[in-house]
Amino acid sequence: MATTTQLTIPEATELVEQVMMAAGMTAEDASTVAEHIIDCELRGLGYGGLPRALSVVERIQGTARPAKPVRVAQESALSATLDGGDTVGYVVAQRATDMVIEKGLASGMAVVAATDTWYTGMYSWYLEQITSAGLVGMIAGNAGRLVAPHGGTEARFGTNPIGFGFPSADEPVIWDTGTSSLTYAEVVLAHRLGRSLPDGTAFDTEGQPTNSPAEALSGAFTVWGGHRGSGLALVVQLLGMLTGAPAITEGVAGLGFLVVAIDPAVVTDAEDYRSRVSAYADWVRSTRTAEGVDEVRMPFDRSRRTREQARARGIVNVEPAVLEALRRAAAVPRG
Repeated sequence: MATTTQLTIPEATELVEQVMMAAGMTAEDASTVAEHIIDCELRGLGYGGLPRALSVVERIQGTARPAKPVRVAQESALSATLDGGDTVGYVVAQRATDMVIEKGLASGMAVVAATDTWYTGMYSWYLEQITSAGLVGMIAGNAGRLVAPHGGTEARFGTNPIGFGFPSADEPVIWDTGTSSLTYAEVVLAHRLGRSLPDGTAFDTEGQPTNSPAEALSGAFTVWGGHRGSGLALVVQLLGMLTGAPAITEGVAGLGFLVVAIDPAVVTDAEDYRSRVSAYADWVRSTRTAEGVDEVRMPFDRSRRTREQARARGIVNVEPAVLEALRRAAAVPRG
């Protein structure tokens, strides 16, 4: 198996920016996408990192209609709805996050919906920003038809991520998860690299279990968490529809992104709340461990630690095939 190639963090960031601009993005939007994608890499989530940049380019190149500028469809002091205009979600969701923080700080709570977008990336990325502003955040978004409900073998849900963030006196508590057994990006990367999927994670078009990424992409992924995860996936689907997104979409298009922010001060003493969140998080970490377990972690502890270590090394590892494809994409502007 080929070894990975190393790039410095600035080299990797510049490469993604070049790829995005060659695909037709502005320098500002390319920087927004690159910053998010590189953070995925630093946190050890490679499937959402540099390989995802290739998926963004392929989606743009495979779309006949050009994206329209993101616009505010409706707005109040407490809310806004954004029409994404088929612009990549990294850009649309970032604008929604900026708006919800501004409105949440001004009014005590806010909700922003965005629709007609795709590939919003890690919800924890946006929740870090929301909690840094001292706000509690919740994000949900529906996706295209990819996941079978519990007990079924046909796709009825999206991968449907959901996330929550809570500010504290030190590090925020952030939980960000999908509701499928595999993320879309993981399956796409396995297909790109010719790798198999784990047992029990997908069905083919005939409803038979499969380890083939190609068959999974045309069939269905399994849901995470059995009937409980299936119920959560349904809830996220309905929350995504609250943005105005269709009940279900085909392919990577027309997705919804819903973000809510609450200032703890509207219901309690905000400083005291943050202190209690920190104390509770430390208490959870102090739990007696089961045999063979080194530590009990809070959500996001691993990502935070991995990112700190990666920044100290200053290096990003990339599969040679992915690097070659990125360099080709950077050199070929969209005509």
